[in-house]
Amino acid sequence: MKITDTVIIGGGQAGLAMSRCLAERSIDHVILERGKLGQRWRDERWDSLRLLSPNWMARLPHYAYAGDDPDGFMTMPEFTHYLEEYAVSFNAPLMDRTTVKRVERVGTDQLLVVTNRGSWQARNLVIATGFCDRPRIPAFADALSPDIYQFAPSDYRRPSQLPAGNVLVVGASSTGAQIADELSWTGRDVTLAVGTHIRLPRRYRGRDILGWMVDMGAFRASSHPDDERLSPPPQLVGRPDNRDLDLRYLQSLGVRLTGRAKGAEARRVSFADDLNESIAKADTQLFGLLEKIDGYIESNGISAVPAEEVMPVPCPKTPSEIDLDDAGITSIIWATGYRRSYPWLKLPVLDKRGEIGHVRGITSEPGVVVLGMRFQMTKGSNLIDGVGADAELLADHLAARRLQLAAA
Repeated sequence: MKITDTVIIGGGQAGLAMSRCLAERSIDHVILERGKLGQRWRDERWDSLRLLSPNWMARLPHYAYAGDDPDGFMTMPEFTHYLEEYAVSFNAPLMDRTTVKRVERVGTDQLLVVTNRGSWQARNLVIATGFCDRPRIPAFADALSPDIYQFAPSDYRRPSQLPAGNVLVVGASSTGAQIADELSWTGRDVTLAVGTHIRLPRRYRGRDILGWMVDMGAFRASSHPDDERLSPPPQLVGRPDNRDLDLRYLQSLGVRLTGRAKGAEARRVSFADDLNESIAKADTQLFGLLEKIDGYIESNGISAVPAEEVMPVPCPKTPSEIDLDDAGITSIIWATGYRRSYPWLKLPVLDKRGEIGHVRGITSEPGVVVLGMRFQMTKGSNLIDGVGADAELLADHLAARRLQLAAA
């Protein structure tokens, strides 16, 4: 049995950020990672993926990107190398290839963490296993014929992995839009089922759109409980040519759009009649943001290039149902988001959806906190550039708890 003050579960950017903050406060701890450091970035991302945020936004506590391409976008190997260098910079106490099997309370103020490499006893637990845990695939997918190949984005690597034929991509946020784009460039006919989405240009008025949003404090704004449901990841792609990725562009490639997928049976998929509504809402939000940026530039006397004309997305006619055989569709990719699963967590912190209940990362169980959730404290909580601020606050919470226990 090993003893420490705090166990961190998860060795990605959130777990490392928390480790750095705890080290700064002289809080003894260990990071437990089921695979290698940053395992999900290594084996659950497709080959061509780059970060959606520019390199200058790769900022973690006491560490930042220092390369020669601040406006570029790191590939997955480059980002895992960045995480490795961060861990080395403060000698992070990482135990890799360590799978957590059970976490339970033992006594009033101690937690037992059982792993495949022994057990740990600690006063505190940081759950930093990430927001993108298990693919959230709709139940009606089970009704499709077994010879229709179905993939989650975590299983997709490259177009050649799919069988010959056309593809239905379900979900038009960042992941679905990028995969639809990549597949269409290989000559496949792609159908994209579109639900709620956020449209953003890659650049606006001479700089990356995220740069304006950072300066305006968009990611520091407090979050709202509905943000996770109403604010999917934006349609952005990190590419050296700074190309936009939106429904207007995808239509120019020949991608066919439908409304939200709502059902399936054997070899047919049905869709809601909501595409025009989804497009109109996304365009309204986009134009509202661009107006705010224009106002920010004017009110602060910033020298910027003139505003580019941004055209609305055309609203095409859409089918209410597709016969997969008639459309030549042999594969479906479910880019429909993620859920979390904690089968090893034997503490009363899960809500009726199976999610960890918390207030700004602090659960109802003393000493148990969660880090890296979308909109956890702010609109930037699960961004590489935002998780550090949350880690600082939670580290302060655990440091205060240490003083309280010492005084008791």
